[in-house]
This record gives sequence, C-alpha cells and structure tokens, in this order.
Amino acid sequence: MKKRIKTLLLTAIIAFGAADHCRAQSVADCIRQLALDYQKLASLKSILGQMYTGYDILSKGYRAVKDVSQGNFSLHEAFLNGLFIVNPTVRKYPRVEDIINDQAMLVSEYKTTWSAYQSSGKFSPDELSYMIGVYNNLVDATFKNLNDLAMVLGDGQLRMSDAERLGVIDRIYLDSKNELSYLRKFNDQAGRTLAQRKQAQADKQIINSLYGLNP
Repeated sequence: MKKRIKTLLLTAIIAFGAADHCRAQSVADCIRQLALDYQKLASLKSILGQMYTGYDILSKGYRAVKDVSQGNFSLHEAFLNGLFIVNPTVRKYPRVEDIINDQAMLVSEYKTTWSAYQSSGKFSPDELSYMIGVYNNLVDATFKNLNDLAMVLGDGQLRMSDAERLGVIDRIYLDSKNELSYLRKFNDQAGRTLAQRKQAQADKQIINSLYGLNP
C-alpha cells in the first residue's frame, strides 16, 4: 500500500509538472484526494477484517459465546476494537490540514526552483547532482509523512488511542515544518549563489565591452 501511495503521488507530481501554471493549492487537492482514497481502501479492509473476525468467533461456538456472556471477553474486546476507530475530532485536527499544505508547498517550491537552477547554466553537473539528491531526499520524506498520516487517520490501521494519534500527527507536523524550512534555506543559499554568478558574468561583460575584449 505504501508503494501504491508513492506511485500515485509521483504520477500526480509529474502531471502537475506538465503545466507551468500549477499552484500549490492544486497539489494539495490532489494529495488530499489520494489520502481519502487510501482511507476508503483502509475502511474496506477493516470491514472485511471484521467480517472474518465475526465468522471466526461464531465458528468457535459455545465457548466463545459463554465467555462473552460472562463478561470475560466483551469489555476487553470492545475497548481494543475501539482503538482501531478514529475519532472524527482527530481527523479534523487543524494540523492535519497544515501537514497536507506544507507537503504540497514543498513539492511545488522544489519543482519551481529546480527547474530554474537546472536551466540557468550557472551550476556544474556535480552541483546539480547534489541539488537533485537533496530534493529527492525531501520528496521521499514527504511520501513518508503522507503515508504515516494516512495510516494514523485510517480506521482499522493502527491500534492507538486518540491521544496517541494526536501525538503522531504532532510529530509529522514538526517533521513537515522542518523539511519545508530546510528546503527554503537550501533554495535561498542556491539562489544567492545563482545571483552572484549572474552578476559576475554581467560585470565581466561590462569590462570586456569597455576594453574591447573578447568574451
């Protein structure tokens, strides 16, 4: 399933890259829809699992029924099964939306800056190779964050309390903020380098023009 999400996200990113007017909001909508599709599949898996569990209990016959009637089974199971069901309040936690928006912004900003740096002609092949390595690591982290978010929001995926789910979401939120902050610092540094090299080239052209030198 994780590989499926990554494939779908890659397809979405490539599709958005084909249009220069793509904005971060449209990327966010795509990611949001993919997350919903994942949750639907997770819900279906949960339903099938519950059907199998029900059949398994019935097949065990009298002993299981007796345990339930005596309270040795139902209370414990009800509590544990409840931990599989995500409270709507958790799904509406504001940081869920923040995470999706941050991840969409990261992808959008990475694509824009990478295209500019790659086409500038001011970076060596080794420098470009280093850049794409940094970007790939950040995108991989994005896929992991979104997969973790889908898991913690999906019914029947993880046995966790609401507090534990919120704790995971908080961790993903901080990771997302740190990754976006790192991307922007990296892009700022690369942008300053690009500006300096363009200025150096312009200065050289002025000097060549003043002294009649060939470039």
